[in-house]
Order: sequence, then structure tokens, then C-alpha cells
Amino acid sequence: MRTGKAATLLGVSVKTLQRWEREGRLIPVARTDSNRRLSPETQIREVIGLRQTNHAPTKLVAYCRVTSAAQRTDLANQRNVLEEVVAAKGLAGVECIEEIGSGLNFKRKRFLARMDAIGRREVKMLILAHRDRLTRFGVEWFEHDAKTHGCAVLVLTQERLSPKQEMVQDVMTIVRCFSSQLYGLRNYRKKLDEALKQDASHE
Repeated sequence: MRTGKAATLLGVSVKTLQRWEREGRLIPVARTDSNRRLSPETQIREVIGLRQTNHAPTKLVAYCRVTSAAQRTDLANQRNVLEEVVAAKGLAGVECIEEIGSGLNFKRKRFLARMDAIGRREVKMLILAHRDRLTRFGVEWFEHDAKTHGCAVLVLTQERLSPKQEMVQDVMTIVRCFSSQLYGLRNYRKKLDEALKQDASHE
């Protein structure tokens, strides 16, 4: 595992890993042709295990999302409701994250950053206005992963905070995706049939 990836997984800087190497806490097993360090994954996991034992999750995160910039009003509504709930429950130090991006997009930067933080056991609670604010599909898996890493998931489940027009957009995206795949399969099948006919004619 390269030093940069190991640093990201551990939630520390590359310089920290270099210091750990000098201290004998993390010893690279090899180096690449460009002299970059390679650390054993088993050792990285041992370090993660030690950090998980010594540090309990502490962060409280409220996550808001809408699909497009035209829905900023919906985004503001989500945040207002979450802030009201947070205040009513007496939760302090909650970090509110706002993001604009499709629930079908798993490459959202802030979404990935929060999931990485959960994986490092830094987040104690994730608060959502509605389950599909996190992701359109596979929410159960993400909730399971969060709980596995010591993060509770609080969902308000208010339908009015899940814009209906988003679902229409997502459905259309799915239809276009599968339509293009079907078109590609038809072209592939056509080319395969032509190739088989050509082979048969040469026999």
C-alpha cells in the first residue's frame, strides 16, 4: 500500500507516516522504482485497530443534499429543520454539511469524505432529513456500515424534505442508462451475428 493511500486510510498526513517510520511504528516492506514507500496492509489494519480501541467516535454530522442548484430553497429547508431538531435534542457541536449532487452519484466529494470519516470511527452520529438524502439506493448498506463503525444514524423521515422532482430526474437517468445499455447490447449482438456468419462462410 502506497504512503498516500495509507495516510488517507489512517486519517493522518504523509509526514506523520514518515515520522512513524522513523519511530519504528510503521515500517515499509518495500519501495517502488521511484523510491516510494510501500507499507503492508496488515500493519495498517493493526494501527487502525489500535486507534479504534483508544479513540471513541465524537463527531456529530448533519448531512443535507439536493440534486441541482435550482433547489437551493429545498437545501435551506433541510438545514433549518435539522438545526431545529439538533437544538431540540440538545446536541452540541453538530457539523452541518450541504451538498449539491444526484443521489445516484457515489462520487460526491462531501459524501465520500463523511463516509471515510465514519470508516475511521470519527463520527458518532449522522443526522439526515430523509433517508434518500444520503443516497437514492443502497441506503440500508450505508446505514449498516455506519453502525458497524460506531456511528448511529438519525433519520427524520419527513417526506416534504425529499423533493419529488428529484425522483423524476433520477428515474429518467436510470431509464436513459438502461436504454443505452440495451442499445449497446443490440449492437454487440448484431456484430456477433455478422462475425459468426462470416466464419461460417469461410468453412
